[in-house]
Amino acid sequence: MKREVENEMEDELLSEYDFAQMEGGVKGKYIERYRAGTNLVLLDPDVAQAFPNDAAVNGALRMLIQVAQRQQLNTAVQQMDTRFPG
Repeated sequence: MKREVENEMEDELLSEYDFAQMEGGVKGKYIERYRAGTNLVLLDPDVAQAFPNDAAVNGALRMLIQVAQRQQLNTAVQQMDTRFPG
């Protein structure tokens, strides 16, 4: 027979813990793994308002990369034209 739970929010967690007295914890244990696999960026509120999710931010940045690459290519072609006129 299952024990009925009077309140689902009841648990054994304390409202406060003294982490200084806990044993076995290692500060920064996973920091290298975190740094290697995570690239978080904090957006300013006005920028975040323009992009509803990570896909929108990634799409905009990819488009910006394409524009920059085209601009570099156009600049290189223009420089070639001035050096070697047809």
